[in-house]
This record gives sequence, C-alpha cells and structure tokens, in this order.
Amino acid sequence: MHFWKRVGFLIAVGIGLGALQGEPRNAKWEQEISAIEQREAETPPPANGIVFTGSSSIRLWKTLAEDFPHHPVVNRGFGGSQISDLIGYFDRVVVPTHPRQVVVYSGTNDISGGESAEQVLADWATLCGMIEVALPGTKIALIAAAPNPARWSQRAEQSRFNALAAAYCARNGYDFIDVWTPMLGADGTPSRDIYVDDKLHMNAAGYVMWRAIVAPYLID
Repeated sequence: MHFWKRVGFLIAVGIGLGALQGEPRNAKWEQEISAIEQREAETPPPANGIVFTGSSSIRLWKTLAEDFPHHPVVNRGFGGSQISDLIGYFDRVVVPTHPRQVVVYSGTNDISGGESAEQVLADWATLCGMIEVALPGTKIALIAAAPNPARWSQRAEQSRFNALAAAYCARNGYDFIDVWTPMLGADGTPSRDIYVDDKLHMNAAGYVMWRAIVAPYLID
C-alpha cells in the first residue's frame, strides 16, 4: 500500500476503533468472553506474548502452550466466531496483553454464513488496521482458511479468500500461513485422518500438522 494512503487508512481505522469501543458487543459471545476475562484475572497471561485468536479451531487448540513451550502463547479463540466478532471484541480479546504478535484463524465461518471472499477480506483489512493503531509494532499473521470435508462445497470461495488474503498480507508486511495445501491428500481433497467425527474440526493429528506449519512464523 502506498505510504500516504496507508497513513490515511490507519487514521480512518483509528477513528473507527474509538467508535467500536463505545458500541455494544455481539451478545452471542458475551458469556464466553466474560469467562475468558474472569479466568485470566485469576491467572494473568504473559504480557508481550503471542496471542492466538479467532474461531473454534483456535479455541479447541488445547495443546497450544505445550506445542510452543519456548513461546509465551495465549489462546483467545472463541466461538464459532467470525472476523466481525473479533473486531467487536478486539479491545477485550486482543489488546489487554499488549502482544508482540497476533496470530489469527478466522474467515471460514464468515464464508459459511454467506459472506463473499471480498467481504471477509475487507473485515480482515479492518482488523489489521485496528491492530496497527492500537498495538504499534505488533507482528500480524493470518492462518489460511483450512479445507475440511464438512464444508468442501465452499472450497471455491475459501480458495478465493486465501488468494486475496495472501496477496493482501504480502503487500502489507503480514505473514500468511498456508495450511490449505498441506491438509489436502494425494487426491486433492481434505485428508480424512486429521478430523474428528463432525468432519469440520481437527483431531490431535491435525494440530500436530498445524504445530509444524505455524512454528517457523512465531517470533522470539
């Protein structure tokens, strides 16, 4: 992005961030967010750590701390959520620990809910702008939309989002972590042995795969 256009964008997002912080939240996830806050009030997460956030694939990553023992990782996944939910809860989910890095997995629920790849990308751009304004210098990474048997019919839109997001991340200095390709089998469809029975969420083998893919992107 051209420098002055980028400055203008960040100023605009900064104004939007202030407005968002004064708006009511999506009550759908309020109980879950409150539970995270209560738990972390009792056992505070490390400051200046690496926040993993996004939807259920992050929330269900129960071995996150074990998988990255040399990094101060914080799991703040919630839902079933969409990027718009993460935007709405940004000041409660992402900001409090002042992370050195934010790793996001989100977007597939958005597409499943009827949003186009372009709409999801626009939300991703908004979220990135919010991070840059509220947390200057924080490194940003997006884990690609992952293939799964349950939503294989949505693969065209998911792939389009990945292509758009990869290009956007490259232009703006963010990391795009491709999990799509490694999660496909030899026949080009999702590997069946890395999902639980719902064919949507990953099993332990799936998270072992993600650990190997994500590890090189984490900063010290």
